[in-house]
Amino acid sequence: MKRIFLLAFLTLSTLLVNADTLTLKSGHPDSYIVKKGDTLWDISAFFLDDPWHWPKLWGANPQIANPHLIYPGDRLTLVFIDGEPRLVLKQHIKKGPEGRISDKGGPIPAIDLALIQPYLVQNRIVDPEWVEGLPMILAGESPSRHHVVNDVVYINANLPVGEKLAIYQEGREFLDRETSDILGQEIILTASGRVTQSGEISKVELLSSLRESKAGFRVAPVEDEALMSAYFMPKAAPETVPANVIAIEKDIREVGKLDIVYLDKGEQDNIETGHVFAIYRDGEQIVINGDGLPVPTLDRNAYENLKAKISDDDVYTMPDIYHGKLMVFKVFEKTSMAIIVANEHPVRVDDKLITPKSTDLRGE
Repeated sequence: MKRIFLLAFLTLSTLLVNADTLTLKSGHPDSYIVKKGDTLWDISAFFLDDPWHWPKLWGANPQIANPHLIYPGDRLTLVFIDGEPRLVLKQHIKKGPEGRISDKGGPIPAIDLALIQPYLVQNRIVDPEWVEGLPMILAGESPSRHHVVNDVVYINANLPVGEKLAIYQEGREFLDRETSDILGQEIILTASGRVTQSGEISKVELLSSLRESKAGFRVAPVEDEALMSAYFMPKAAPETVPANVIAIEKDIREVGKLDIVYLDKGEQDNIETGHVFAIYRDGEQIVINGDGLPVPTLDRNAYENLKAKISDDDVYTMPDIYHGKLMVFKVFEKTSMAIIVANEHPVRVDDKLITPKSTDLRGE
């Protein structure tokens, strides 16, 4: 039975906070033969009520020292080691007509990037001063103001022939919502290129184009840190790291599943690729009016709005509302980027992010 990453996120349970033992799913199989298209996340869902604990199901097993190296055709058997459930690898090899072992293809991933690659973006968040020091496009061989793939552009720097470059458009500057400190400068990848001629003004041929590039766009070497992992290993974000959505990649008011958002936490906060957050919206404040009736936010008058700000009497804050989940796929020093993997309500800027809880189950 084939499953894919997104379906898994929509159908599986979430983290049971502080649970140390694995809970097996009712009616779980005793064994499973790995199929092409499976991921470790998917397979764990056949056995566990709580697939967030899949690393424990696999990692403590000496027969699966590297759980990424599980291949289609392998048989996994459920056993108990010291009272804890574990998956044991038993190879299930098919032979071809001439008795040779048939090729099983590559090992299965934790989460298959190819399934969500079309929805991810290669934008970055960097130090604004670093951006100001980058060389830029001055013009191009074409008289057009807009440059696309196969065009040659001129860069105001002496660059080595053959060097691969990324072309970036400057985007928004992000600030800490409490301190107003600068978190970083958004730069939007527009194209890639290769230096074809060096000099005081270097020539760069555009090899790919995500959008049109123009004079003034910045140029930076392609670095490994700007690239994403080939797969993701989902895990619950740390309890001690509450975060917030500080921007939406599309720069629109509301987004949903498969859209990209920016978070106000990064490497310095121990955020890692694969961290999953539950998304919540602050509960509405209800004011009791002079007639003793509850008044929702949209129906309040000026006096009731003032009362909500300065008085605790007759003002009630409703419980926070669960909106969905997101997974971090790129981490910077003070910020990170994440993809929304499930949502019950639209996600907005300032929505708060916390460790997933066992109550975050509806609609998934």
